[in-house]
Amino acid sequence: MSEQSVKDFFEERKQGWLKKNLPTTAQSAEEKAAECDLLFSPERWLPSAAKRAGQISISTHPCTFSHPSARKNKSGNASSIIANPEKRNDGFLRSGNVNAQTDALGNAAALDVYKYLTLLMSDGKSLIAHLQQRSGLSQTLLAIETETYEELRNGFLAMMQSDGESVTSSKIKQVYFPVDDDYHQLSILTASGIVFDLRKRLDHFSFGDDEIKEIKRKRRALEYSQQGYSEILGLTTIGYGGTKPQNISVLNTQNGGKAHLLSSLPPKISTPDVVFPTKDFFTQCVNRFDHKHLFYQLHSLYLNTDNNMAIRSSIEGLYQTIIDSTITQLWDVREVSDMQYSPASSKLSSAQKTWLLDERRQDRENESDWLDEILKAMTQFIFGGYEKVLGKKAIKLGDAEYMRVEKCVVTNKEGLR
Repeated sequence: MSEQSVKDFFEERKQGWLKKNLPTTAQSAEEKAAECDLLFSPERWLPSAAKRAGQISISTHPCTFSHPSARKNKSGNASSIIANPEKRNDGFLRSGNVNAQTDALGNAAALDVYKYLTLLMSDGKSLIAHLQQRSGLSQTLLAIETETYEELRNGFLAMMQSDGESVTSSKIKQVYFPVDDDYHQLSILTASGIVFDLRKRLDHFSFGDDEIKEIKRKRRALEYSQQGYSEILGLTTIGYGGTKPQNISVLNTQNGGKAHLLSSLPPKISTPDVVFPTKDFFTQCVNRFDHKHLFYQLHSLYLNTDNNMAIRSSIEGLYQTIIDSTITQLWDVREVSDMQYSPASSKLSSAQKTWLLDERRQDRENESDWLDEILKAMTQFIFGGYEKVLGKKAIKLGDAEYMRVEKCVVTNKEGLR
């Protein structure tokens, strides 16, 4: 027996047996150890294991993940599926493209046989693969005096054999897939190796590295760290088998019946808070009714018959507040102009393009003829906005008030540039 993994396997079994079977008063530790060595000697253990191998079936897609009772039904035992698809560089996450571990299901008392046959040899192949190929290594490992190599090999390979008839279960989802003028019935099964390989990768990503654990500890302790870490959010943990994960499969037992699911929710398409206008900034980007409270305050000041400096100053202060809000919106629109502006669909005036497009900032600095149109539109936005918001309550404003609005707007010429 030359393979270290095989030696480690038997040593682990021996240690486990000795912990459960402590020496009695009439038996010394040496006698117990001798009994243990005999039980786990190749001559005793291999024939027993070969007979028990048929109690468990290797499968890449165990039916028990669909339902714990799917294994047995009135038609007999559901077939153990072993998929061996080719590895292709097709970009799909599928069996064949993932180097996932093979699963098994059946009598939990034979799990030690499964573990023995799936041991990796020094060449990277499993022991059962060597048995299938009748390799020299497998013949060496199974060379005992009590049974022949062929007898042991046939017993172990029973774990991968079926009766040749494909049997499904009523507890597995059945899908009728259209093929030409007929249908092909499919039983949807779970690739458990991929499921638990995903869990292994996610657990290592989050907890498997001591450096990551230390960085997370510093974060909880509010300590500084030069290095950061990545985290996958939105995970869901699913359980298979409840309190008896061994009823599902070997891999399920090894993982405590828990697997992780990545989020599969559709993306959230959110409307941007700032939208670049296609026709006119003053009708699409700023809303007079957003300043409704300011226009009502103007209305109360217009009704005041005291035409003193305090009243006029208050009116001009409200004009300035509306202008300031518009300038803030102006800069927000300019920030999204590179991403949202479409020359093909835009119906903006030449002046507004110069005013709004970030790429036209040099034109804004070097030219000024475009600014008159903007100042006029800003004045009309305030002056006409009052009448629009107040409706029938609005009082008729004259040219004098229009000129006062215009004067306040012109005072902000540089801010609007």
